[in-house]
Amino acid sequence: MTLAPRFLINFWAGYRVAKCVRRIKSLGRGVNAQQKIFSRLMTRYTETEFGRSHSLKSGTSYAQFRESVPPRTYDYFAPLVQRMVAGEAGVLTPEHCVFFVETASTTGDRPKLLPVPETMLQHFRRGLSDTLFLYAARVRHTGVFLGRHLLTGASTALVEENGAYRTSLDGMITLCLTPWVEANLRSPPLPVANLPEGAEKTQATAQCMVGRDVTLVAGTPAAVYALSLAAREAASVGKRRMTTSQAMWPNLECFLHTGATLGLYTEIMRNTLGPTVNFHEVYAAAEGIIAVQDDGRLTSLRLLTDAGLFFEFLPLRDFHEDTLANAGALCLPLEKIEVGIDYVLLLTTPAGLCRYVPGDIVRFLSVDPPRLQFAGRTQLQLNAFGERVTERELLESLLAVCQKNSWQAVNFHVVPYHYRAAAGQTLSSHEWWLELRTHTMKTPTANVIAPEIDAELCRRNSDYAAKRANRTLDLPSIRLVMPGVFERWAQDQSKSSSASKMPSCRSDRVIADQLSQYTKFHQVLPQSFSTTDPSATMPTRQFPDVIG
Repeated sequence: MTLAPRFLINFWAGYRVAKCVRRIKSLGRGVNAQQKIFSRLMTRYTETEFGRSHSLKSGTSYAQFRESVPPRTYDYFAPLVQRMVAGEAGVLTPEHCVFFVETASTTGDRPKLLPVPETMLQHFRRGLSDTLFLYAARVRHTGVFLGRHLLTGASTALVEENGAYRTSLDGMITLCLTPWVEANLRSPPLPVANLPEGAEKTQATAQCMVGRDVTLVAGTPAAVYALSLAAREAASVGKRRMTTSQAMWPNLECFLHTGATLGLYTEIMRNTLGPTVNFHEVYAAAEGIIAVQDDGRLTSLRLLTDAGLFFEFLPLRDFHEDTLANAGALCLPLEKIEVGIDYVLLLTTPAGLCRYVPGDIVRFLSVDPPRLQFAGRTQLQLNAFGERVTERELLESLLAVCQKNSWQAVNFHVVPYHYRAAAGQTLSSHEWWLELRTHTMKTPTANVIAPEIDAELCRRNSDYAAKRANRTLDLPSIRLVMPGVFERWAQDQSKSSSASKMPSCRSDRVIADQLSQYTKFHQVLPQSFSTTDPSATMPTRQFPDVIG
């Protein structure tokens, strides 16, 4: 039970949900809201060293902004953030900033440290509120507010260093919560939430939540799946076994997933949580809450145009990291985006990140209202041969093949591959490292999977289809690995092996070469190669269908 009377919660939540829906509908395409946010941010930047050095002030026009501020990655902002950590005020934000958040480091780089002034906490409060209110509007009731909201994932602890505090995204979300939410909704208890991510925290969370009234669970699919298994085991007594999370938490109705698309976890999460649990997606990162699901379509997220962030979009075809600083004039505001085009996202935030490129690729499904989907990351697209294949295209192709054949993928990784087919003839292809769940009715083989994945990719990506047509690329090479290969790799790399953390693809062979160490039949591997030299000498292909 919550601490407040149920009828008051229903009344309050119903009022807030209706107000949120009216506001969201009134935004339309969101252009006017974006213009107001842009003006506010320019006024805020007036009082910063960054703003003065780029001639930003109250009244700066968007045309002037595009001309004076180039797009930049984190490398530019890193030394400025370190000055803020050391206690310097007025660098990227007018005020002295004491809170900093670490990024999740999904691409494999070291975590990035970002400033979190009070204005960013306000942004996150608005984004989190909209996320819950839009969910309640979708399902047409406010029952989600009558029980505990269980967040699992990284530690929420604050780490103090010389007067500055850093934490994870989960920790920053905790900082945003109001006293009412702390008392009525947030779980698990703070001592458990502060534990580092891992098996100990999962078990502790499961133990303390047995018998509690949980209406929402939140986190990455892998983390929530692990928690569900542990909680069901903790709640099972004697011969009475909990087969789903809903069997243990009868009022559980919402799975709020963040950090990655459901992807390979869709069916397994439905089976483990329960048949009537609703999936609700939020596109959130340490940089901000960007978009939220506002209707029943799992792949459609409404861009939050009035929550404090200013958005720009660089067409993916125009993105080149080495010339990014010169691409400012190619970036588009919201009113100029089009449906079906892949864009690299740019953010301008109250935390002083101006025209910041976090490395995300998005694709709009509609423009009025603006709804998009996450398509991948710039560092993790396949582009060794000019094919520009995104993570989402790889994932959707694999899922389509698995659905057709009643297979279930556990994990996968795709890389470029050169091999010598015959004397004087070198071919190039995509190499798929793929783990499928065992005990399927139809036995998967490489000679079945390869042409089907190839056909799906050709349908989704015209650049890939063109490379296949002119024989730049050969048919994909499939490496079916035995169960446990990805898990062993993850353990040795001190990473989570979940699909939300494992990079789906890379244009180099770093991870593929590491995976080869766990495949005893995989005797000969292509050596490292330059993506600009496809004629490099490579060993003859010597792979079985199944390796492990």
